This record gives sequence, C-alpha cells and structure tokens, in this order.
Amino acid sequence: MASWQIPYIRNFAPHLLSVLRIFAAGSFFTHGTMKLFGWPAPFEYPLNTLLYTAGVLEVVGGLLLVVGLFARPVAFLLSGLMAFAYFLAHGSDGFFPVLNHGEAAMLYCFLFLYISAAGPGVWSLDALQGGGDRATQPA
Repeated sequence: MASWQIPYIRNFAPHLLSVLRIFAAGSFFTHGTMKLFGWPAPFEYPLNTLLYTAGVLEVVGGLLLVVGLFARPVAFLLSGLMAFAYFLAHGSDGFFPVLNHGEAAMLYCFLFLYISAAGPGVWSLDALQGGGDRATQPA
C-alpha cells in the first residue's frame, strides 16, 4: 500500500457513495423547487415549457435519488438532463465552465453519470430491495 493512502478507507466506500448521493440529490432537488415553487429562493427567469420540465425532473428525480429508489436509471436520466442544460444554457458562452457559469451543470452531469455506473450505495431503497450489487459492496 502506498504511504499516502488512508488505511481502511475503502471499507467506507459504499457508505460514502450513499452520503454523496443523498447530499447531491438534496441540493439538486432544491434547484427544482426554486423553479416550481420559488423556494428556497425565487427563480430569476420566467418559466417556459423547457424550464418547467427541467424543474419537474429535478424535483422528482432529486427525491428518488435522495431515497435511492431506481437510482441507476434516474441518475442516468438526470445526467443527460444536465448535459443538455450545460450545452443549451452555458456552452454557447465559451468553452470553460468557470467562464460560462456551467460548473454546477457539468458537475451534476458527471456525478449522476458516476452514480448510474456505481449504484446508489448501501443506504438506499434499491439496496433494501436487493438491488445492491458488487459495485455497492465494500472492496
């Protein structure tokens, strides 16, 4: 083992994956509640059909991911939503996310893509229903 590695941290990987999923999905959920309900802050743009649809997906998908239900397909769908949002809303303003203000969309895109591949972790309804697999088990 390399000297820079933290011993036994790999044993916590499934739990930390769950924590990552829960907190990211909870934050993502609030993006939808802003669009649909003006909470926790009012949404600064008028809602059109595209933004309304995104808000519904953010609320429903965020809730499903928080509890870890249908986590892989939901995370994959939300990853695509965020890729679409990045290129539609931010990509035309330049290449670098720090300049076009697309960091959140890009990070959510790849975070959800990772969850769709790795699974929801051990603290999820999917794991309780027997949907856990080797990717969510300790190494």
